[in-house]
Amino acid sequence: MQVRLTHDAPVGVRAGALVLPFFSDNVLEGVAKEIDAALGGVVADALASGEIRGRFGEHVLLYTKDAPYRRVLAISLGERSAFEPYLLARYAGTAVRYLGRRNVEEIAISLPPAARDRAAASASFVAEGAITAAFDTTLYQEKPERRIATTTVTVVVSDFDAAELERGIARGVAVGEAVNLARRLAITPANDMTPTRLAEEAAGVAKEGGLEIEVFDEARARQERMGSFLSVAQGSSQPPKFIVLRYNGDPSSKELLALVGKGITFDSGGISIKPADRMEEMKYDMSGGAGVIAAMYALGKLKPKVNVVGLVPATENMPGGKATKPGDIVTAMNGKTIEVINTDAEGRLILADALCYANKLGATKIVDAATLTGACVIALGHASSAAVTNDEKFGGQFLAAAKPTGERYWQMPYYEDYTTQMKSDIADLKNTGGRPAGTLTAAAFLREFVNQTPWVHLDIAGTAYLENESAWQAKGPTGTPVRAFVALVEALASSFDSAADDDAQDDKQGHPNGARSTEVSV
Repeated sequence: MQVRLTHDAPVGVRAGALVLPFFSDNVLEGVAKEIDAALGGVVADALASGEIRGRFGEHVLLYTKDAPYRRVLAISLGERSAFEPYLLARYAGTAVRYLGRRNVEEIAISLPPAARDRAAASASFVAEGAITAAFDTTLYQEKPERRIATTTVTVVVSDFDAAELERGIARGVAVGEAVNLARRLAITPANDMTPTRLAEEAAGVAKEGGLEIEVFDEARARQERMGSFLSVAQGSSQPPKFIVLRYNGDPSSKELLALVGKGITFDSGGISIKPADRMEEMKYDMSGGAGVIAAMYALGKLKPKVNVVGLVPATENMPGGKATKPGDIVTAMNGKTIEVINTDAEGRLILADALCYANKLGATKIVDAATLTGACVIALGHASSAAVTNDEKFGGQFLAAAKPTGERYWQMPYYEDYTTQMKSDIADLKNTGGRPAGTLTAAAFLREFVNQTPWVHLDIAGTAYLENESAWQAKGPTGTPVRAFVALVEALASSFDSAADDDAQDDKQGHPNGARSTEVSV
């Protein structure tokens, strides 16, 4: 899909449909007011009819005569006081899905005046939402029933900063494409999306974005002493792959952010096999890894000034003659021994070695994402992901960066009790602490492999994929946590730049770099 900005007057825009925003007070402003006047007040009349109450996403479609746009679609942005730029992604997505299913190929989307002071962010969300709305879930259908026909979205504004809009559109296209990449990787069935295929996809991302890539095979992983990771792979006939993607945006900096994603391309549960009901959804168990690869794709496009490494331990978790058995003890890269109580608690086993490897590479901050625990779905449902941290400052920085993206994260506590729950009688740790506080005991287990490095763990079990579609998004994989990953990297790049500027100013004033704190926060 192409997303572009027009400098033409709104009344002269040529498109199959022109999309206008309004708030629940039904007051038309900016482009919407201008178009309504040109059409003789028909939009205002429709809103005044009482059929539309102004809840977010409610809409009315009008056909025009003798206008360069054949239709006008007015969509509610909800309460004016609750407006945030990320809602424009849903607004644009609603337009594309509604009109695209009606074979409208070219759509013009206008922005509300309320977005003017955040023009770049608003344009970014419109572009992102339009692209993600067009995601095709019918990849394996010979004759798809209703694909989205929209190929071009034009952003229409009045009195906005054009340069800011262009910058925002470019960012939104990169993020939207990244989100759709993560969704495509996740929705592809496990017989196609094997660990080898996932590594090939990562190699394609590296080539397109100018990233460095290294893929460890089983022998190299064994050389690195990744016994915890390899224990999960033992039962599968598919060879495991440990994917390392590097984006060197600031070679002069020692700061390195590690993004770590669980890459279980299919999770049967292993010997502790899952029930058959809905096991097909376990192809989504690599959503965290897909999110890392997709975020690295976006970084290759956006070129922020920060160093990032993406780590994806990829394997299947299958039963078999060589599979790890309950009661087995495995050794992680850092030497800690783990008693495997339940082979279906495998995500933490592969993440343990990935976190150790992040430290080996010199990561100064780590964020991991995983569809890790059913307990997270019980606690938060599908409305939010869980976040657990060992560093309140970095945790706050992540949450502040993620909030404007529209992805929800709720910080949950860490207490030593959760680590005690993970102690084994025979090894250093066990891989499950039972049902109580399952999300938090899993996080406590992972904490044992990050040392003192500031770290945030994201449990996306309830948000990585959804059972129902919305007006702006198809059912299935959501692309979580791509948006938050990208926003965090951008925030860190800005913070590092600010710190460098402060240090340079101190040098001019005769203060040595070591005489002041270089820690920064958003």
